[in-house]
Amino acid sequence: MPTIIYIEACGRQVVVEIAEGQSVMHGALDNNIEGIEAECGGSRACGTCHCYVEDGEDKLAPPSDHEAAMLVNVAAERRDNSRLACQIKPETDLTVRLPERQV
Repeated sequence: MPTIIYIEACGRQVVVEIAEGQSVMHGALDNNIEGIEAECGGSRACGTCHCYVEDGEDKLAPPSDHEAAMLVNVAAERRDNSRLACQIKPETDLTVRLPERQV
């Protein structure tokens, strides 16, 4: 099971093991991590699960064209390491930072 280190906007770190095949977004929701709204429930339609992958990005597939298009609409600053947490289903450990706002 992958271990995800979530860094909330306030700086608090929460370490969570998620099931294989589970998205980083669902891992956050299931563990009451502050900073992911997930208004669309993970269907790549809202951008409110925006996160910054700080460690482990090289182990992920690149964003799909649809995910990249949705990242244009995020509320916080878009960075090179911006991703939608609903689209990340890691097979290895990751560290993700949550932005100060999602809407």
